[in-house]
Amino acid sequence: MPQATATVADPADESGPDRPAESRAAAAGSDFAPLLRAARDQGLLERRTDRYVLGIATNLAALGAVVTGFILLGDTWWSLFLTLPLAVLWTRTAFVAHDAGHAQISADRRASRLIGLVHANLLLGMNEAWWNDKHVRHHANPNHIDKDPDVGVGALVWTQKQAEQREGFARWLTRNQARLFFPMLLLEGIALKIYGFQFLRRQPLRERAVSALLLTAHFALCATLLFSTLSPGRAIVFALVLHALFGLHLGLAFAPNHKGMEMPDPDGGRWGHLQRQVLTSRNVRGGVLTDWFLGGLNYQIEHHLFPSMPRPNLRLAQPLVRAHCAGIGMPYTETGLIESYRQALAYMHDVGEPLR
Repeated sequence: MPQATATVADPADESGPDRPAESRAAAAGSDFAPLLRAARDQGLLERRTDRYVLGIATNLAALGAVVTGFILLGDTWWSLFLTLPLAVLWTRTAFVAHDAGHAQISADRRASRLIGLVHANLLLGMNEAWWNDKHVRHHANPNHIDKDPDVGVGALVWTQKQAEQREGFARWLTRNQARLFFPMLLLEGIALKIYGFQFLRRQPLRERAVSALLLTAHFALCATLLFSTLSPGRAIVFALVLHALFGLHLGLAFAPNHKGMEMPDPDGGRWGHLQRQVLTSRNVRGGVLTDWFLGGLNYQIEHHLFPSMPRPNLRLAQPLVRAHCAGIGMPYTETGLIESYRQALAYMHDVGEPLR
């Protein structure tokens, strides 16, 4: 399965596939080349393996502690209070799988895929092959209506043209999508699992077998743990609440990144790498708490420009990127967390305007 680091190369570029995505993008756009050199000279593209080892070990230990507490509590409704820390730790796990897909943790593709399989398929029940396939196309052409699956027609729509074609219940949904957005995120944790299983049929036989085995192991382990500790009713409620909180947390982390930002005109001129990534992305300012809550992906502009840059280095790259954009007169969007949600929801509300 291709890793997400291959996503940002200009499709028109004929350079070798083994070159880092950032290097291939620089070859395709001179505006980006000086920024790439500056980031490389400061060592910001060097992997932070020690930081990731510590983070992964800490997350796994915390998961083990929560599971142990769950078992010790036994068959009681008090166990529901553990869904919140477990959902937070699942989201940390998803961030690790995301970074593995971008080869931020290791340059070795096998090691990256192994980390992704363990964290996504086994620990979350989410098919890493499905996620990487989708994420590859998103990074290559963010917010491009014909090429980015994140702005394709689904439960939500992202352009008024898409909205005008909705009928029946979907039309009502689009008309109210801004106010329904956060409640719908409560279903995202379950949806991720469904999408992953559906994607199995598209995988090569050997890869499909590995993915299916780990996904099945996830469900078997979770079911055994839940139903051997809780009564059936409590077990089902626990699972539903956990997945609702997990989906909400993931959605809160990813929603500010692109919604309501520029959308390239499919019939317009071709954008270079810098323009394509900066104009379609929004950063979220804040301190240590915001960085932790959003998994460091609040530096979305830097992440899209340098997808293989280790997540801990993104904040260090921000001054370089901001200064470079200012120097060439390119808008650089950064807002507070609440404002980012307001802008995203306002955009979704405007999309549904023709139906109201």
